[in-house]
Amino acid sequence: MDRDDAAYRAFLGVSPYLCRSEGFIVNTFRSLESRAVDAISVGLCTPPGLPTPHVYCIRPLIKSEEVGVKHDQECLTWLDTQPKASVVFLCFGSRSLFSANQTRELAIGLEASGKRFLWVVRSPPRDIDGPAKKLDKLPDPDLDALLPEGFLKRTKGTGLIVKSWAPQRDVLAHDAVGAFVTHCGWKSVLETLMAGVPMLAWPLYAEQRVNKVFLEKELGLAMAVEGYDKEVVQADEVESKVRWMMESKGGRVLRERTLAAMRLGKEALLLGGESVVTLTQLVESWMASSSQGR
Repeated sequence: MDRDDAAYRAFLGVSPYLCRSEGFIVNTFRSLESRAVDAISVGLCTPPGLPTPHVYCIRPLIKSEEVGVKHDQECLTWLDTQPKASVVFLCFGSRSLFSANQTRELAIGLEASGKRFLWVVRSPPRDIDGPAKKLDKLPDPDLDALLPEGFLKRTKGTGLIVKSWAPQRDVLAHDAVGAFVTHCGWKSVLETLMAGVPMLAWPLYAEQRVNKVFLEKELGLAMAVEGYDKEVVQADEVESKVRWMMESKGGRVLRERTLAAMRLGKEALLLGGESVVTLTQLVESWMASSSQGR
C-alpha cells in the first residue's frame, strides 16, 4: 500500500516479466479464485502490447504432516479432551509479533468470551536481541509478565497457552477446533480451508490485508476483527467476535461455507479433479517444449 516502498517498486518492475513468461503456477484451486483467474486468462490484467500468460492452479498444496524438529505435543493431547468444534485456535504465523499491550488485551477478551481456546503466544518485539531480529530464535515468552494477573489460573479449565510454536496443520485438522483467529497468510488460509475451519481475520503485514478482503468480501469465508489496522485491537472486540463465531447464526453460516470450500478443494485433488487435470496439462506442455528443443 506504500507506493514509495522499495518492495512496491520491485513488484511493479517484475510484473511485465510475468506476462512474457509461458505461464505461472499458483498454489490454489481454480474454483476458489475463479473470478480472478478468469480475469487474468482473458487478458484483463495484461498491459497493452504484452501477451497473456497461462495460469496453472495446481493445488491446494499443504503439508501432509509436520516435519523437522518436533516440539511438545501437549496441545494435541489437550485437544483430545475437548468437545468437538469447541476450541478457538489463535496463531499468527512465524513472523508475527504482538506488543505486550496487545497480548494483554487479547487475553482479557478471550477470558471474557468464556470460550475454550488454544493460543500460541510469542515474545513481544522488545524482547528480541540484536538488529537482525531473528524470529526463529526468539526466547520463550514470560507468561507471568505478559498476561493479566491470575489469567492462567482462572482459565486453566478452558484454555491452553503454547509458547512460541504449535503444529498448526495438525491442530487445525483436529475435530475439537471450531474457529481459527489468523493473520491470513496464504499457507495458513489453505490449511484452514482444507480443515474446514472458519476464520476470524486479523491481518498484520504483506499481502495479508488483501487476503482478508478476498476471504471476507469475495468468498464470505471469514469475519474480520475490527481494529486490526489500528495500534491495538480492544478486548471487547475480541470477546464480541469470538462469541459471534462460536454462538451466532452468522458463525454457523460461515462454518457451512468453509466446509463447502473444503469439499471443493478435496475434489480438485482427486483423479480427474481440476487441479490434477491442470498439473497434467502443465507437464504435457513441458514435454512438448522439450521434444521441440525449446
